[in-house]
Amino acid sequence: MAIDIGIRDKDRKAITEGLGRLLADSYTLYLKTHNYHWNVTGPMFNTLHLMFETQYTELALAVDLIAERIRALGYPAPGSYKAFAKLTSIEEETGVPAAQDMIRSLVAGQEAVVRTARRLFPLVDKAGDEPTADLLTQRMQVHEKNAWMLRSMLENA
Repeated sequence: MAIDIGIRDKDRKAITEGLGRLLADSYTLYLKTHNYHWNVTGPMFNTLHLMFETQYTELALAVDLIAERIRALGYPAPGSYKAFAKLTSIEEETGVPAAQDMIRSLVAGQEAVVRTARRLFPLVDKAGDEPTADLLTQRMQVHEKNAWMLRSMLENA
């Protein structure tokens, strides 16, 4: 059955392509954060272990919301490592960096997600897609706050 929600198919397709990149960035950041949660060591272990857990748990919920928005717009959501690797702007972690380097990497990842979301706004606004605009605003708020909190841990380091 055709979708008739007041957004042209061409715009829905373009929006879902952008949301696919947001999903890939979010999932890649989820994997990196979870990896760091498992592997962090050092004097800030407990603080970082708990912070990373809070952040990856929030990301696990977020990827579902993003994928469901893609589906609501009528397109399939990417859902494989291969698809995410092709779409993400975040580099995969291949080693186990020191705690301070983990923090720096996660700041960069959080900021990358914000940039990906922000780039989608002009199209979403033009199409009058308020639900996607709301989702993007919420994601940007979370990631900007996370980046600030992580960055704060690098003060005087």
